[in-house]
Amino acid sequence: SFIRYYDDIVQLATSMFKWENLPDTVDERFLELSLYATGMAVFFKDEAMDAYLALRCMIGGRWNIYNIPTTRVAYATNGYRNELDEKNSVIIYNNEIRTNSMLDVEQYSKRLYNLDRAVDVNANAQKTPLLIICDDSQRLTMTNMYKQFDGNEPVIYGTKSGLNSDSIKAINTGAPYVADKLYSLKEQLWNEALTVLGVLNVNFEKKERMTTYEVVRNSGETMANRYSRLNARRQACKQINDMFGLDIWCDYREDITMAQSNLYGNVEMQGLAKDNEVNINEEGGVNRE
Repeated sequence: SFIRYYDDIVQLATSMFKWENLPDTVDERFLELSLYATGMAVFFKDEAMDAYLALRCMIGGRWNIYNIPTTRVAYATNGYRNELDEKNSVIIYNNEIRTNSMLDVEQYSKRLYNLDRAVDVNANAQKTPLLIICDDSQRLTMTNMYKQFDGNEPVIYGTKSGLNSDSIKAINTGAPYVADKLYSLKEQLWNEALTVLGVLNVNFEKKERMTTYEVVRNSGETMANRYSRLNARRQACKQINDMFGLDIWCDYREDITMAQSNLYGNVEMQGLAKDNEVNINEEGGVNRE
């Protein structure tokens, strides 16, 4: 369960952005994975290979007046290593505070899988909420019968000698059913993870009818997290273009941009009426009336 959630969230985190006009020698997938895992990557031109590369890097040396390391070393798992500086390379950061996304993904994956297990345990407790008390001589018989009960046998047969009702007692543990509340909590936690990554979601409980004002207001944190990651990439694009004379740019995937457009519609924020209502459809989208 942990691996499934981890892989799902990593795919979301690394597929949000589209890089335009990257040189053929730069792997967009590897670039995004590097930003996700280490929070940074370095773009440079390898003179020996006569090719532009974007690799993982280690930073060091002195810092300039904007706290950007003047020395950085590009490296790869095959043993490649190249010592660079601020005059021949540009560091690409994952977000405005220059941290990776991996720690957030690990945290939410652990919490989500833990809730999954809690839901399973609670749901199973509704099926067998009891303790069986019997003599030692009947323990094996009870074990085998319980296996039939747990296996949904429609009829369980027993003998008079094997089943003595006077020496067998069942105690109902009375496990409360809270699986629905746990599942609701899991949905909220999943939406919280999407918000941290900057993915649009319905991160509030009022799903029947909401004003447009409420929809826009509740997506503010999502947009802020998204722009933190986008701005860091665009700043790097500008520096790369100035240094190497390229025309690289970074933007959202088209479907993400369309989702944002559908969310806000043609709402004029300055004159927004709070009674302007919208409906949340079954897919989590917004239909504005």
